[in-house]
Amino acid sequence: MKVSQLEGRRIGFIGGGAMAEALLRGLLANVPADRLTVSDVSQARLDSLHAQLGVNVTPDNVEVCRRSDILVLAVKPQVLPAVLAPLIAAKAILFHHLVISIAAGITLAQLEHWLSPEIPIVRVMPNTPALVGMGASALSGGRGTSETDVETARQLLEAVGLAEVLPESYLDAVTGLSGSGPAYVYLFIEALIDAGVKEGLSRDLARRLALQTVAGSAEMIRRTGNHPAVERDKVTSPGGTTIAGVQALEDGGLRSSVFAAVHAATRRARELSGSR
Repeated sequence: MKVSQLEGRRIGFIGGGAMAEALLRGLLANVPADRLTVSDVSQARLDSLHAQLGVNVTPDNVEVCRRSDILVLAVKPQVLPAVLAPLIAAKAILFHHLVISIAAGITLAQLEHWLSPEIPIVRVMPNTPALVGMGASALSGGRGTSETDVETARQLLEAVGLAEVLPESYLDAVTGLSGSGPAYVYLFIEALIDAGVKEGLSRDLARRLALQTVAGSAEMIRRTGNHPAVERDKVTSPGGTTIAGVQALEDGGLRSSVFAAVHAATRRARELSGSR
């Protein structure tokens, strides 16, 4: 991870849930623990984060703001307005802060309305594989952000995987593909395991084979840079077993079902965020 924009910066997290913990763990590879501060409504959660990671903890969100240059809003979207209200009243979020929101569905327009369009704000759409350092995140900067602000946010997100800078208009589609995408992949893996069991394999063996097959296939595409169809053709012999299986998937509408799933999730993301 490039750390030039994070070096010497103080990073605060409002909300100490699973995604915040993932980011903290990733950042600790390059950012000292004494420059990381977390707040949460649960004292037990704060005690756990301090014990495991050595980061600063406090139940006071205002204190997090005062101790940070970069502020990550890592609370559930439905409680974000209530969390921000006392911070706004206390003038705790200032123009020198870089505010990064990972609250799903909360738009830049909403954040700028609550805070100020002059405050640097970055909206992020992460996904859950960030919890194992393999996330895919997209981020968009608000009207008050500079290129340096966006690059800083990108470097922070790269602590847990891939981070792509995009116009905000793409974030609903990103939600439909990579935000919801892990669930599609889990469903496919589950079906692959069950199919192996149906054909006589033990569930443990089917699980190991399915997981390695999916992970290995993704890594093949990543390393070679080839189109998936190129790699598929390499294992699809004329009249062989693989083409029979591929035909069954095509006959069952796998491709069109994936299109429909991404479209449905994207449409729902637009509804939830109020996008048009």
